[in-house]
Amino acid sequence: MTHAIPIRREARTDHLTLALHLASLGLPVLPLRAGKGPIGNCRACAGNACGGRPNMKTPGPCACSRPCHAWAAATTDPAVLAAPAWATAWRDAGVVGYHPGGAGVTVVDLDDADAVAWARATLPPTRTVATTRGEHWIYSGTMRSVNGVRAGVDIKSLMSYTRWLGLGVGALAELPEIVRALAEKAPIVVRPAPRTVTVPAPAGGGECRHRSPAYLERGIAMAEQRITEAASAVHTTVYRTFLAVLSTHGRCGCLTEAHISRLFTAAQAKGESPRHCADAWTNARTALGM
Repeated sequence: MTHAIPIRREARTDHLTLALHLASLGLPVLPLRAGKGPIGNCRACAGNACGGRPNMKTPGPCACSRPCHAWAAATTDPAVLAAPAWATAWRDAGVVGYHPGGAGVTVVDLDDADAVAWARATLPPTRTVATTRGEHWIYSGTMRSVNGVRAGVDIKSLMSYTRWLGLGVGALAELPEIVRALAEKAPIVVRPAPRTVTVPAPAGGGECRHRSPAYLERGIAMAEQRITEAASAVHTTVYRTFLAVLSTHGRCGCLTEAHISRLFTAAQAKGESPRHCADAWTNARTALGM
């Protein structure tokens, strides 16, 4: 059974005390370092030598009872959280983290002002929590976690962790399809005879942030490089790259058919068909509401 983010106000500052309180309300918690990363593996667990929780596919501590396995160490068990084996971890922790998926929620992590502006213009309102550089938008419901779904935006839910930064403001909304769509792979389309497909550039009309042509040129060059250097999952890389380009450059009208052709050429050099390129481009525009 999953739980929604608690609505009761929390004023405690001690890490273990806060963790025990959040655990009592249904949030699987774990200690995080000051740099927001999980506590490092102990010697007994290095390289999963302990034999517990391979690839972190199931939640819970490993056999050594230490918080060694990132999100999978998150728990609501007070006996585990307060165990002597965890004492050093809580003493060294910089912040309390939690497993959103285990709490029944999805966190859209907006890392900067541009990402926040995109969310406010695109996503349905929900509970928001201020972060150092942006905001967490929290929705009720779970999905797979994906980093970099667009510039400055990560999705943290199942098999992931994030910082506990307080209750935030606003009512918790249901996880919308537009967020789920951001994590979807572009469909694989196989054609016996590839052919040239012309895709029109976005018509524009949005605010232009390109202070110089070099900004757009650099973005296209970086996108070409990302596709060219893909060693695996080429279909997914192409789709996510198209999504990133459109989210940053696609609303003002500066993106031309010549730019799109460069991206398609890079994708086809990795074995993608023209038809698949067109489908991935269309799917990315649909996911962004363009």
